[in-house]
Amino acid sequence: MNISYNWLKRYISLPDDAETVATILTSIGLEVGTIEQVQSIRGGLKGLIVGHVLTCVPHPNSDHLHITTVDLGTPDSPVQIVCGAPNVAAGQKVIVATIGTVLYSGDESFTIKKGKIRGEESLGMICAEDEIGVGTDHAGIMVLPEDTPVGLPARDYFHVEDDTLIEVDITPNRSDAISHYGVARDLYAYYQAHGQKEVTLTRPDESAFSIDEPQSPISVMVENAEACPRYSGVMIRNVRVCESPDWLKKALTTIGLRPINNIVDITNFVLHEYGQALHAFDADRIAGNRIIVKNCPEGTSFVTLDGIERKLSAADLTISNAERPMCIAGVFGGLDSGVTEQSTNIFLESAYFHPVGIRKTARRHQLQTDASFRYERGCDPNNTLHVLRRCAALIKQVAGGVICQPVDIRNGVNTPIADDTFMPPFHVEFSLERCNQLIGKELGAETIETILRALEIEIIDKSQITNDKSQMPNDVWHLGVPRYRVDVQRECDVVEDILRIYGYNNIEFPDKLNTNLSYGLKPDPQRLQTRISEQLSAQGFNEILNNSLTKVAYYEFAGNIDSCVKILNPLSQDLGVMRQSLLFGGLESIQRNANRKNADLKLYEFGNCYHYKELAGERINGLGDENINGTTNPLIRYSEEPHLGVWITGNKTLQSWVMKEQESTFYELRAYVENILRRLGVNVVALVYTPLDKSPLYADGLVVSAQNGKRLGELAIVSRELRKLFDIDNPVFFADLDWKALLKQNKQYKPVITDLPKFPAVKRDFALLVDKDVQFADLARTAYQTEKKYLKNVYLFDVYEGKNLEAGKKSYAMSFILQDEENTLKDKQIEAIMARLQKAFEDTFGATLR
Repeated sequence: MNISYNWLKRYISLPDDAETVATILTSIGLEVGTIEQVQSIRGGLKGLIVGHVLTCVPHPNSDHLHITTVDLGTPDSPVQIVCGAPNVAAGQKVIVATIGTVLYSGDESFTIKKGKIRGEESLGMICAEDEIGVGTDHAGIMVLPEDTPVGLPARDYFHVEDDTLIEVDITPNRSDAISHYGVARDLYAYYQAHGQKEVTLTRPDESAFSIDEPQSPISVMVENAEACPRYSGVMIRNVRVCESPDWLKKALTTIGLRPINNIVDITNFVLHEYGQALHAFDADRIAGNRIIVKNCPEGTSFVTLDGIERKLSAADLTISNAERPMCIAGVFGGLDSGVTEQSTNIFLESAYFHPVGIRKTARRHQLQTDASFRYERGCDPNNTLHVLRRCAALIKQVAGGVICQPVDIRNGVNTPIADDTFMPPFHVEFSLERCNQLIGKELGAETIETILRALEIEIIDKSQITNDKSQMPNDVWHLGVPRYRVDVQRECDVVEDILRIYGYNNIEFPDKLNTNLSYGLKPDPQRLQTRISEQLSAQGFNEILNNSLTKVAYYEFAGNIDSCVKILNPLSQDLGVMRQSLLFGGLESIQRNANRKNADLKLYEFGNCYHYKELAGERINGLGDENINGTTNPLIRYSEEPHLGVWITGNKTLQSWVMKEQESTFYELRAYVENILRRLGVNVVALVYTPLDKSPLYADGLVVSAQNGKRLGELAIVSRELRKLFDIDNPVFFADLDWKALLKQNKQYKPVITDLPKFPAVKRDFALLVDKDVQFADLARTAYQTEKKYLKNVYLFDVYEGKNLEAGKKSYAMSFILQDEENTLKDKQIEAIMARLQKAFEDTFGATLR
């Protein structure tokens, strides 16, 4: 949000410059993003001066250009300037852009240079009002009064003001600070708390407001008082819609707003002054002279101010007349209800809408306006009349008019205007002792009271309570927090407010630090995650981090949209559901990199996956829930589980003089996964691999399970159809590991430390002929079960299928590493071990030696 330093000074007597104020704002929680020097007219009219046209003759080589000599009041004048304006003439006082002057047109700029036009030298430019940003007329040059001094800088003639624009990054909870007066209020609290009592705070003046007519021609009815607890309005007759005065235009343009007309500009001015959105209706277009705040039927057509026809939801609150809706309440106005240059009677609206309803409507229609930005964060329900009076008084000042009796509807009832207070303050019990404990420093009751009063927090009552007669009583204050502070409703919120005004930097570090030993989780998930991250990074992987919100289309493709956790009010379909798998985020990263000629990738990501699980046979109340037919309904349970995703694609190695390029393979992925499991203490030898169920996501794959059958994850080859969806050419290999299951496996792991073996190992080979459906993992598992003492390792070094083998057979060439840690193995021992292994293979698999 942009804050004008000059505008801010309307409400607070600032003793500091803009940069100091920006530092203070950051220290009290209103973080300043940037500080920019600006002028009421862009560029500050630098280089523009008043000139006197001495002569003006037609250009010899043009039928519309003129050659002029202009006195600039400088030693090098008069100068020759070629001008194309039809109204240029000798004797005029004009605005001249001298050589080197920068002129602005929208977002573009250009510099005045010395040049020749149709062969005649031109040393400047005589300007029209739109060319220097003081108006919109381009029919001719700007002619000044005859008594205007020659050589007077244009910035002095047009009274250009210098200002400082402070960009404040407002957090969502600070709706009270989305205005100049709100920021001034916080600054005032800071100065009061730090002893600068001379600083004063002035509320925007509404004293000029007066009622000219005792009756309002417009009646108001609120049908949905829950969505609109308070609706205030006033009709102003006989206004004159025209261009805004300079002070108003300067104020708005400084903060980046485009002036429209005096009525709309005043509502925008008050919006940024008070933080309360207003809407001005053309009263002559209010059918039946009735305003009805209500919900329209589902699907009602409504054309908004941007010319787009929208279908309203039954949950959308509207401001309607007797025939049709005029405005989506708190969000956007209608095309035919706003103020135009032909309007003479207006109805001014100042309301308090329920924040949740406004937020849902704005998201539903994908509209983000200044009004919805404020209403959805929570405005001050006690401020609608103050703002209304302020705005009406300013409109009467700039547009004239007759102010009718305002209306004030509270909870659906038309209330006589006697008291502005609508909702009582938030009640908070505040303990001084608790405050000092949370802050870590004893501030003193007087300091705390000063800060609270400066923050407009009322101290209703002070009392002393104690539950233990042997201890000193604890001071407890009963506070009334203003309704505009929607973020301060608990004791800890009050403490935070006190601390930010007092100053975080004013809390000294203690001389000693007391701490207690804390119990840590074993295994520590974060430590193990860091360990695996370091391992993968060392192996050439890059860590990625994707959004947990993802596209609905992905899970429609996968066929499991029903188990998705859907977002009730998604910003778009691209962020419509919570992810069930890390797969799609990784594919998006691969796509993005591949499109930028970086197709050889190894990626990993730690992240949560979200889905609903149907637990059949369980009951809704935790034990069961039978329907009227006596059957048990399934329980739908929300699940949020941590996962580790690993992706490899492209080439494993690039071509060089040492080696040829090698493509990544499924077996490379499996090796990386087994390294991860081995690092976590999982017995890799005992892993069970089973085929992955068919899925549109995968062309093939394996399920990885522990020896006890617990599923640890899956390894897969991404299907061609899914790669086509992401426009990925190279094969992609993906591993999805259940991190929670791996932590349980690590918990069972107990490291064993042994001495290095003193005796040599022995290697023996077998070439086994087995059925084609026999897996090496099954052979290895049988070998370890048969010889538990001396067999240290089994690996496969060749597989053969083809000629000279029986049909349905294949050959495995396997190596066995044997070792006795206490003695050297003898030949008879080795032969006996190999004989037992051979018999086990023959009995279990029907294997034979080749």
